[in-house]
Amino acid sequence: MPAPYAARVTDATPDASPHPGPDTIVVLTQEPLLEADARRIVGLHEGEDIAYRVLVPADTRRSLLVTLLDGLALLRMKEVLQALKPVNRTEARAEAGEALERSIASLASVGRTATGEVVADDPLPQLRTEVGRLHAREVVVVTEPHAVEDTFHADWASRARDELGLPVLHLYAGDWRVG
Repeated sequence: MPAPYAARVTDATPDASPHPGPDTIVVLTQEPLLEADARRIVGLHEGEDIAYRVLVPADTRRSLLVTLLDGLALLRMKEVLQALKPVNRTEARAEAGEALERSIASLASVGRTATGEVVADDPLPQLRTEVGRLHAREVVVVTEPHAVEDTFHADWASRARDELGLPVLHLYAGDWRVG
């Protein structure tokens, strides 16, 4: 039986040697992974020996205009009201830490172990570092739908595809749709 999920939350450490062992998939998620999300991700490579590395950005900076437009376009009034409040950086990091622990627990609930960390608001630099360090085979990005970013291909998945040169799958949290 795997160790408790909290024990698997780790900080990134530089590693100059090739990543021994199973292939690695890096999961970049905006929301805590639900068990259904974990099942979908693991199901992509059923029967394969895969290691998972989960990255969760701390949302300490956000574009007020983009957040308002997304909320209005997707009829998420709570999100619109929340966007008007100033961001509490400590609270944002704590929420990201909780999302990381819940995501790792969801992967554990479907029989997989994972490590992970909370990263900066713009996760692409850390994603690039982790992909190189771990010799990742692919990236799975899990977000809520974003009307503005998704439409103009400015979302994390589109940016990762442009920068990384490896397969990037964009899934919507808790949903069957692919972004």
